[in-house]
Amino acid sequence: MNISHIEHIGIAVKSIDAQLPYYENVLGLKCYNIETVEDQKVRTAFFQVGKTKIELLEPTGDDSTVAKFIEKRGEGVHHIAFAVPALSEALEEMETKGVQLIDKSPRQGAESLQIAFLHPKSTGGVLTELCAVAEDFTMYYL
Repeated sequence: MNISHIEHIGIAVKSIDAQLPYYENVLGLKCYNIETVEDQKVRTAFFQVGKTKIELLEPTGDDSTVAKFIEKRGEGVHHIAFAVPALSEALEEMETKGVQLIDKSPRQGAESLQIAFLHPKSTGGVLTELCAVAEDFTMYYL
């Protein structure tokens, strides 16, 4: 698997609107995208920090995985996402290495990215997301 960079760090929050002042006014970041991902039952907000993004995840339903995460652990770091150029192949490789997959095939995520999650039981307790990103990523962000 060829990980090119950390695509984003996902942070679970109860309310994006309540957290925006911290990220924008205190840290000086600019939120460039807010969207709802219906099938994941989350509203997301993105901030660019160098090559990496911060993704705020607000649950849109009590039965969402993010709502359950917040209920169990509170607000905070939810997952780390790595960029890979060939997501299906990366999933196959992870499975052959004994990693438990949450998603056996790519699915649509925020920002129109194809994504898949690896189970934290196989990743040292860290929910890990793989995102399909073009190999020539650096030409857009450097």
